[in-house]
Amino acid sequence: MSSVEIRPVSAADHDHWLPLWQAYLRFYDTELAPAVSDVTWQRMLDAAEPTNAALAWQDGRAIGMVNFIYHRSNWSIENSCYLQDLFVTEEARGLGVGRKLIEHVYATAAANGCVKVHWLTHETNATAIQLYERVAERPGFIQFRKAV
Repeated sequence: MSSVEIRPVSAADHDHWLPLWQAYLRFYDTELAPAVSDVTWQRMLDAAEPTNAALAWQDGRAIGMVNFIYHRSNWSIENSCYLQDLFVTEEARGLGVGRKLIEHVYATAAANGCVKVHWLTHETNATAIQLYERVAERPGFIQFRKAV
């Protein structure tokens, strides 16, 4: 098996990112209007936006994606980084691709002055939780939300 390369997305990567994005949405049993995905992609390409993305490549094929957002925090002067979306193709799971994508976010966030990377996962995502407990702390907070 050849090595995996992680690199930020470019405009030419849309046709590689979109199927991963759609598979990620299916994994969480959700759908978004195509306009939402289109705007999300445009934000990732806009240097003025805090939204970023990277793809994991192996043998010229995208096998994973990560989307992350820099944001202000009331708990620090520096920004934080929210790792919002992480997905690895089924055939590439268990090969360290998810870890590499997370490490890419750590390095990119640190290089851009962030002091923390944080994320959520569903409580039933046991495989991901096993990885996350090895690469980050689990602070015990519970999420609440209401659509407005």
